[in-house]
Amino acid sequence: MTAYIGIGSNLDQPVDQVKRAIEALGRLPGCRCTAVSPLYRNPPMGPAGQPDYINAVAAVETALEPRELLLALQDQEARAGRRRNGQRWGPRPLDLDILLYGDQVIAEPDLDVPHPGIAERAFVLVPLAAIAPGLQIPGAGEVSRLRALIDAKALALVEESA
Repeated sequence: MTAYIGIGSNLDQPVDQVKRAIEALGRLPGCRCTAVSPLYRNPPMGPAGQPDYINAVAAVETALEPRELLLALQDQEARAGRRRNGQRWGPRPLDLDILLYGDQVIAEPDLDVPHPGIAERAFVLVPLAAIAPGLQIPGAGEVSRLRALIDAKALALVEESA
């Protein structure tokens, strides 16, 4: 199964955090990273006064079921120093989200796929379009079409590839 993982960081050397996270994705059991977007800097979505984020998207071939993948990603976040304190959209050393899991639609209390907001967020659509422009997001449409509809002026290319 191909899963697309959103990767973000705005603490503790964010570019390095994102690069380490990408490397670690390929070491997850039953996973192989097949594509990685460029890295982008963007303003935070959430509380004011926090540093800009570095974001990327990776495509991962995985044998893990969605819940297993979620738990593995949360473990990776914790290893990077993330503490879940209930603050939504606050600063964090690492944020890993399952954006898509094949063409599945999952609605569970702590797992929504496609990821909510995927079709409106430049920091997701721009990197996703860089690696999978023809990908169909269930219920939303083709990535390249959605990308063309959003304002991405706030994003700045950091590095061509992780």
